[in-house]
Amino acid sequence: MKNFFASKWGIVAVGLAIGVLAPLLQYWGNPGNMGVCVACFERDMAGALGLHRADVVQYMRPEIIGFVLGSLAAALLARDFRPRGGSAPIVRFFLGLFAMIGALIFLGCPWRALLRLAAGDGNAIAGILGLVAGIWLGTRFLRAGFTLGRSQKTPAAAGLLLPLLMALFLGLLLLYPQVEGEPMSGVLFYSLKGPGAQHAPLLLSLAAGLAIGALAQRSRFCTMGAFRDLLLFRQIHLLTGVLALVAAAVVVNLALGQFHPGIEGQPVAHTLQIWNFLGMLLAGLAFALAGGCPGRQLFMAGEGDGDAGVFVLGMIVGAAFAHNFGLASSPKGLGPHGLEAWIVGMVFCVGIGLFMRNRTQGA
Repeated sequence: MKNFFASKWGIVAVGLAIGVLAPLLQYWGNPGNMGVCVACFERDMAGALGLHRADVVQYMRPEIIGFVLGSLAAALLARDFRPRGGSAPIVRFFLGLFAMIGALIFLGCPWRALLRLAAGDGNAIAGILGLVAGIWLGTRFLRAGFTLGRSQKTPAAAGLLLPLLMALFLGLLLLYPQVEGEPMSGVLFYSLKGPGAQHAPLLLSLAAGLAIGALAQRSRFCTMGAFRDLLLFRQIHLLTGVLALVAAAVVVNLALGQFHPGIEGQPVAHTLQIWNFLGMLLAGLAFALAGGCPGRQLFMAGEGDGDAGVFVLGMIVGAAFAHNFGLASSPKGLGPHGLEAWIVGMVFCVGIGLFMRNRTQGA
């Protein structure tokens, strides 16, 4: 049967759905301009597990769990579950780590950059320009023959590992719910203030995550892929979904009174435009080299891609590093060691782009 969601109007429908659900999640309790942010939510999950002790960003986000399990369910129903792996996993881990550091310098993933713009945050413009610049740089390496090698078919058990890990996280969230006024419940940490303490009801968050995960898996929705395809092939198929997301989010934010245009005083944002640009430059380059934005990596992990799962784990560990060693930004500005981390990340990504090439391909 034809997959409607992979069609021209299907990708638009998926973008519209995400653009509606994300502002609603903010309205239901998620942080400002953060109805959905893969980087921020994975950072919160790292905090919930005690991998970092920044007490304002600790919560086991059901949306991320839903992304993976929704993708798994859609893939299984469509007989599209394809366990695979072995494509430079250690490189993908570090790409995920540095992608997270870049995103936390900006304070958001590509999805949040778009949602920030759709809520009127002018600081997002520099971040989106940096994202596009990073993806453009990645396309230069792709044209020159960059490759992480082919993945191989693996046993189903290998492809199920990250979905099973997410199911475990959901079990922990249900077994150890937050106790009012307590920063820890069982094995999980919970924020009592800050963005980590702001969240939509668990069932609504999980349902939204499952829906987005299923739709995105069927449509191959990817923000990085949208700009990559435009730059490399002049194709706008995925880009129409991204534009639909922004348009829908603007309309819903206006309807809910969540549209606040300006630069100063935006929620969980800083006004250092050069670092908004550079943070997403690093993140965009890492996403391009890894073959997908952070949301797409979650969806691919749900459909059995173990390499994408390694990238996801790299992002979670990167979040721990960022908050344990002062690499992440805050509304006050760049973290104390953000500059050094950015330089190391760029050196790594550019080095990988230069040296991991198929010498028989490219110029």
